[in-house]
Amino acid sequence: MDDMLTKSATSVRNNFSATIDEAVRERPVFFKRARDTVFFMGEESMKDLLINVYFDAQRFTEEDGSVTVSLVDMDIVANGRDEPEAKERLAADIKEYADDYYRHYKRWSMAPNRKNHIPYVIKALMLSLGEIGELIRCRTGKN
Repeated sequence: MDDMLTKSATSVRNNFSATIDEAVRERPVFFKRARDTVFFMGEESMKDLLINVYFDAQRFTEEDGSVTVSLVDMDIVANGRDEPEAKERLAADIKEYADDYYRHYKRWSMAPNRKNHIPYVIKALMLSLGEIGELIRCRTGKN
């Protein structure tokens, strides 16, 4: 990170309200404390950053006629009478997973097989169940 763009932690602490205003209304704010670099970003900027994050899933029609949807990038699977119900259940499972991931962030973000879930988790935390459901893109899978 370019030191010219990075504020000191002391400056941030002394001007906390102004720093938050800058991060929300102008641009992300980077600051350094000891060896750590941190940044503040407003919710709208974070949504812009994650604009291309979707929940891609494969859709399978089961022998009993029900539909199973399985996320491609995460091990989350849901079944329903039809695709809309399966997607609704999948959205709820995504939200539950994101909440758990966030509660145990230190553990899950360090796990090699889950580290790449961070953008999906942050996106899901920022959205309602309906909004998550709208971002589930289903393609037909092979049984």
